[in-house]
Amino acid sequence: MRKQLWLMGLVLLVTLVVSGCSWKRTTTLTLDQAKEKVLQFSKDNLVPPGTDIQIKEAVEENGLYKVVFTVEKQDISTYVTKDGTKFFPSAIELDKKEEPAPEDKSVAEVPKSDKPSVEMFVMSYCPYGTQIEKGVLPVLDTLKDKIDFSLRFVDYAMHGEKEVKENLRQYCIQQTEPAKLSKYLTCFLKKGEGTEASCMKTALVNSAKVASCVTATDKEFKVTEQLNDKTAWSGQFPPFNVDKDLNDQYGVQGSPTLVINGVEAQAGRDSAGLLNTICDAFNEAPSECQAALSSAAPSPGFGTGTATGGSANPSANCGS
Repeated sequence: MRKQLWLMGLVLLVTLVVSGCSWKRTTTLTLDQAKEKVLQFSKDNLVPPGTDIQIKEAVEENGLYKVVFTVEKQDISTYVTKDGTKFFPSAIELDKKEEPAPEDKSVAEVPKSDKPSVEMFVMSYCPYGTQIEKGVLPVLDTLKDKIDFSLRFVDYAMHGEKEVKENLRQYCIQQTEPAKLSKYLTCFLKKGEGTEASCMKTALVNSAKVASCVTATDKEFKVTEQLNDKTAWSGQFPPFNVDKDLNDQYGVQGSPTLVINGVEAQAGRDSAGLLNTICDAFNEAPSECQAALSSAAPSPGFGTGTATGGSANPSANCGS
């Protein structure tokens, strides 16, 4: 099932945020002041840190300022009142009758098994991929060998060379020393870029084994070669084909995608929700499924904390 762009999660987030807050009333803003206010508000509240967001244009329209900003090469039109107190994510045509969206019947039921297979497809620098990884780590610590867990990777990389390298690193830690992957991720997801070596040391990962695996995997799947050759790209992003066969098999479109017993599953990003979803796939759920885990979704991106507003939206993803 095709995932929505993570920008759709941004629009939902705008709706949630503005419903509960407004700016302090001021005198009428100039067009340039409105642009700056929308840009700053968006950076502070609506997108993960480091996201490329820029104002594309701003015009006066129907008594409001229309501000178009670009996020990750996608344009979003918003509106702000001239006094700067209200921000609207989009305009709704009141005279246009909208047809109800058809009911989505494409979600298949997850089959049960004695030992569920759990595959989680991510991009290592996707904020929503890191969010669900942080949510699943306590589940893995709880269920341990009661399930077969595999970290998988979406077959393209949206976040540049650093993501390609980190994908390879995590793939090879799992291949060479799978028992140490969770400890590495616990460290890396908390600290972020620049801490890879120290997190491998913390997790007691054999760096020589991983380096050898990275070299062999890179050569086998032509990862760096295709990163540097834009003619090999599909669209605007380089391929990452290590798990391409599984991406094709399951129809993976974005990060994160959760597959349980060979079927895409819907779940929140919080540990309690993930535990419940996975435990529903057992023929007979073990006692560990009664564990009390957090029902608060982790914050997107790196670091600690919990999600708020639209950032807790379980459909937000990095995808095409």
